[in-house]
Amino acid sequence: MGARSGLSLLGGGDGSAAAQHAAELLGNLRGLAAKAGQMASYVDGLVPDAQRDAYERMLSGLQDAAGVSPFPEIQAVIEAELGAPLDRLYAELDPEPLASASIGQVHRGRLHDGQPVAVKIQHPGIERAIETDLSSGGTLASFMSLAAPKGVDMHAIHLEVAQRFREELDYRLEAERQVRFRSFYEGEPHMHVPRVIASHSATRVLTSELVRGQSFASAIAAPAPLREHYALVLWRFVFKAVLVEGVLNADPHPGNYIFHEDGRVSFLDFGCVQDLTPDAHSAARGMHEGAVLHDVAKFRVAAAKASQTVPGLYENDLLDYLWRCFEPLQHSPYHMKREWVAELVRSTQDMKKHLFGKKSNMTPPPSGIVLVNRLQFGFYSVLARLDVAVDYAALDRELLSLPTHAR
Repeated sequence: MGARSGLSLLGGGDGSAAAQHAAELLGNLRGLAAKAGQMASYVDGLVPDAQRDAYERMLSGLQDAAGVSPFPEIQAVIEAELGAPLDRLYAELDPEPLASASIGQVHRGRLHDGQPVAVKIQHPGIERAIETDLSSGGTLASFMSLAAPKGVDMHAIHLEVAQRFREELDYRLEAERQVRFRSFYEGEPHMHVPRVIASHSATRVLTSELVRGQSFASAIAAPAPLREHYALVLWRFVFKAVLVEGVLNADPHPGNYIFHEDGRVSFLDFGCVQDLTPDAHSAARGMHEGAVLHDVAKFRVAAAKASQTVPGLYENDLLDYLWRCFEPLQHSPYHMKREWVAELVRSTQDMKKHLFGKKSNMTPPPSGIVLVNRLQFGFYSVLARLDVAVDYAALDRELLSLPTHAR
């Protein structure tokens, strides 16, 4: 995919042909390849600006519809997991999926008591496919570790990523997390996490109440006041979990949000969740407080704690970069722009100069940093597409219990 993009760019093309090939290729693959395609469809900065529109247009279909598994195979998974014939489990189950993603697909159904439900079923063979991907990635990580500088443990990073992907294969664990997140937002008028139907859920099947609403494409076409409201709801959802509950939900995929005309947002998919350690939770709060209060010293202390760095050139550059990442909290209101997000993503490459610098004092990335990056860059890309100016700092002050007049 990268080679085709590069050749197209050299030839002066807009990337349409390369993007179409990538969409066809990734759309027919499963597991990690499909996830890569989904991320490339909405995270700014992952493809060249000249080809961004072509890739987004071609890959956007992967946000709601990756490869679809035949219904007879899906039925077999349901019956094996729930231990009963399909007609005894559901009064109705639409053979056509509502959506298909990298690990599973969702079908509309109805229980025998009349309750409309959404049934998420894993693609047959997906566990084997992901294990193959992870095994290949482990071999690559081990090879890269031989050439990597001291302190950069590629194998450890791979193990962490692999653990998170394996967790996404366990729908029982996801159901527990969904119940937990539903409790976080109990009483929040604009946030909704669907109720889990435990009696119809298992390791490879997850049944929840059905949510009807609008897609992200409709949300970004809504009037500006409603888009501003949606942006605030999304920010509150992400950072109430991080700052108050100490939990990171690291999959800001646009297909995981259902928007309602009354301003509510329903949140789906809790397969990629990480609990913050007490130190990481404290550091996250300190970084947000420092940014909101315009206290650079406080921010840098907390950022160094979060990054587990030591004084040196690397720490100085990294903390400068992280301060830039918190720009939305340093201005009230703040208008998130796609160009700014893309520049943030690409600026991570600047850290490579420290890899072999003897005096850089570069430290290995802390545990969990891969998911933090996935959340931050993905979430910022989502907010940038809403294209509105929002006072994120005021919302952070509320979550942190800071005085409303604080600067």
